[in-house]
Amino acid sequence: MSTQLMYEEFKNKFNPVHSPRQFFAPGRINLIGEHTDYNGGHVFPASISFGTYALATKRSDNKIRFYSMNFSDLGIIEVNLDNLDYNEDDNWANYPKGMIKYIREHGCKIDFGMDILYYGNIPNSAGLSSSASIEMVTGVLLEGLFDFDLDRIEMIKLGQKVENEYIGVNSGIMDQFAIGMGKKDHAIHLNTATLDYSYAPIKLPDHSIVIINTNKSRTLAGSKYNERRSECEQALADLRTELTIDGLGDLTPEDFESHKYLIRNETNQRRAKHAVYENARTLDALQKLKTNDLEAFGKLMNESHLSLQHDYEVTGKELDTIVETAWEQAGVTGARMTGAGFGGCAIAIVENDKIDSFKQQVSQRYIEKIGYDVSFYTAAIGDGAKEITEEVK
Repeated sequence: MSTQLMYEEFKNKFNPVHSPRQFFAPGRINLIGEHTDYNGGHVFPASISFGTYALATKRSDNKIRFYSMNFSDLGIIEVNLDNLDYNEDDNWANYPKGMIKYIREHGCKIDFGMDILYYGNIPNSAGLSSSASIEMVTGVLLEGLFDFDLDRIEMIKLGQKVENEYIGVNSGIMDQFAIGMGKKDHAIHLNTATLDYSYAPIKLPDHSIVIINTNKSRTLAGSKYNERRSECEQALADLRTELTIDGLGDLTPEDFESHKYLIRNETNQRRAKHAVYENARTLDALQKLKTNDLEAFGKLMNESHLSLQHDYEVTGKELDTIVETAWEQAGVTGARMTGAGFGGCAIAIVENDKIDSFKQQVSQRYIEKIGYDVSFYTAAIGDGAKEITEEVK
């Protein structure tokens, strides 16, 4: 989608007096460290070249008009600046509404309405964080239009608050953090308990990160995501009868094995095991990447998927078919599901000269077993949320 086409659509929908400003927030992949963010552990995400664009102008009244080119059948959704409460009828627009509401409550002056057009090239429900991308592009858009300087970590926290309190999904902070703090050609190693982070260069001269979309829609709020979080909280409560810990991420695998008997429910024990061992894998993965040991990094990715499949039980036949087929292919260093699971996407690190045969084999097996096709995206790792300053003509 070209900037020109987005601008033409903005002009058709809103008939603006002034040219709109353009903003972008990426989607994200998580290389390793899945379902650790709300357990006080480490994650290793990167922002990608796909994401959400927004064109926006200020109005002279209190109306906010939202339009998404991805949901054009819903038309313009209009709300008032003085009533930004959650409303099911507002559909996707609740994400930017929540962001506007919480940024205002944070003390930033937003005293006029807006016309905003959104366009995203993240596949809907693919698990690449389209909702967090909408939240963060709205954050930078508000910052730009209303000329305030909101600390980026605060904006990230407000994005998470939209998910948790406004939408009702008990998610961690990883998605907004990766999207808000992304850096071209780098992944972010983040301690979700402290928000300490560092950038790790992703050097893949002979390989690419291939995203494989199951094309099975998944809705986070309607999935078993909150159930998994609750199971981990129950396991943590059991461990705290003898241990002084803030989260499962405080435990080493050795600590866990010594104290797992405290977790009374066997299912909860497996959930906790995943969180603890996945956290250790993520710390290990950073060291492997620093020494450019891609083979060892790929092995940790594979182990991560097996843990998500058997201990956390969030993969499903679609993701398992993709990943298990990927493991069999020449030139694949590692593969795993990425995101919350229950559909969505997998990622694989593949040698560049093997990508075509990789796609062919995975697609063929997937159609045979699942009955419909996958979609492939080769991801570049790009910058985080920002204004695009090239002139819109």
